[in-house]
Amino acid sequence: MLPWLTTTRKIMRAKSARQIGMLVATSCMTIGAVQAAALTPEAAQTQAAASYKEYLDLLSIPNDSIVPEDIQRNVAWLEQAFRKRGFTTQSLDNDGKPMLFAEYPGKQANRKTVLFYMHLDGQPVIPSQWQQKSPWTPVLKQKGANGNWEEIDTSKLFSGTVDPEWRVFGRSSSDDKGPIMMMLAAIDALKGANGQPAVNVKVILDSEEEKGSPSIAKVMKAHRDLLACDAIVIHDGPMHATNRPTLVFGNRGAAKARLVVYGPKSPLHSGHYGNYAPNPAQRLATLLASMKDDTGRVTIPGYYSKVKLGEAERKIMAAVPDDEAALKRRLGIAQTDKVGKNYQEAMQYPSLNVRGMAAAAIGDKVANIVPDKAEAELDLRTTPDSDAAYLGKLVEQHIVKQGYHLVSGTPTDEDRAKYDKLASFTYQSEGGNAAGSPIDSGVAKWAYAALTGTFGTHPDPVRIRMMGGTVPTAEIVEVLKVPFVIVPLVNADNNQHAANENLRLGNYSSGVRTMYGLLTEGF
Repeated sequence: MLPWLTTTRKIMRAKSARQIGMLVATSCMTIGAVQAAALTPEAAQTQAAASYKEYLDLLSIPNDSIVPEDIQRNVAWLEQAFRKRGFTTQSLDNDGKPMLFAEYPGKQANRKTVLFYMHLDGQPVIPSQWQQKSPWTPVLKQKGANGNWEEIDTSKLFSGTVDPEWRVFGRSSSDDKGPIMMMLAAIDALKGANGQPAVNVKVILDSEEEKGSPSIAKVMKAHRDLLACDAIVIHDGPMHATNRPTLVFGNRGAAKARLVVYGPKSPLHSGHYGNYAPNPAQRLATLLASMKDDTGRVTIPGYYSKVKLGEAERKIMAAVPDDEAALKRRLGIAQTDKVGKNYQEAMQYPSLNVRGMAAAAIGDKVANIVPDKAEAELDLRTTPDSDAAYLGKLVEQHIVKQGYHLVSGTPTDEDRAKYDKLASFTYQSEGGNAAGSPIDSGVAKWAYAALTGTFGTHPDPVRIRMMGGTVPTAEIVEVLKVPFVIVPLVNADNNQHAANENLRLGNYSSGVRTMYGLLTEGF
């Protein structure tokens, strides 16, 4: 039923002038919120265009979080950008790499407070891998007839119609400076309409997300009262591949592990000692192969046993419109691992991934030797029910069951004389832990209403139970004790973390609409 009609009927039933006055006031607020939420695509595009110069300026500031000076420059720039729009700001100390807090004026006690989390740092770059002058010099590109991305004059952003398929290439264009600028553009649109948010707005910009947010819990504990809120919205990660409005209710965590298998005390001539001295590279390959079967499933007992999926969860996952045939084509694979029945189900389970291996050398530096050791770096994607300690211990126990004696560091002569198979294995959490939030929580319903109010229900927003990537949700929620929802805004094929990271401009303007809808939807 329309809000104004509902209120009219209530007014007709009111028994006093005071009740009528309160209902009229409520009606005005409700109707105003509905009007404010209706940001048209054309208006969003106009507002996006007005912010492009700032966006390009922000992308031009290097932001690898291992460089405190660069982080400080980003914080200083963003602090001014938020202040220009009326926010009060505070730089939160973090050992030379501050985080930025911002709060929109006009806080009201009768409104819910939402904390919007984004991050201002980016992944390291290898400039030679980028198809442009510099990752820190953003460029505009369009796809040519040959299917390749071709650079075009950036001035096109400011002179006429912008093609939504154009993309801005540069480090952090999508992850995560794009969403920050979308919020600022949405605030500009709200102020231009003489509107006010329907929620109290707080913002926290992380400075070390790409390094696993090692300090986020410490900073939040130190400023718990400042960051107090009723719910958290996280703007990170990619939208669904269909580019439909997307809501995510959890994320996997990350742990890292290092496995070293030891051979002889020093590299040996393979002619003299091949067939005699055991080769650690071969042994490492065999050991790793023992951890998974040919379908990609981890064979270590108990690795998946804590994950419990019911019919309700499977129904949610089945509703996600994944085109798995197209996904396989894009990835260039003929078959998928068989951990889950489909992509969404696969993301619900912990993973064991070999992310790097090394033994001696290959290519021009190869030598005819039996190596002295072989190493593997692993990443374990954790789930809310299977954390790093649980999974790491299972892998460690499996290594021992394969006949290995585990040492700390380089084996001693006594170790070498006593044990045939020697290895070291270490593991620890890397970045955020896994986290989940109910799909029917208050913040989930509010965000869903904002998206459907903005984009409609045909088709419905995509709702994903848990995404594969990691953000520091668990650490934030542990401190603030409130529910969360993840609202991705950027195109799925944005190359985040890799060379040639990009943001589709159609996503930029739709992201402005999404932000505007969240800001103007009553909670």
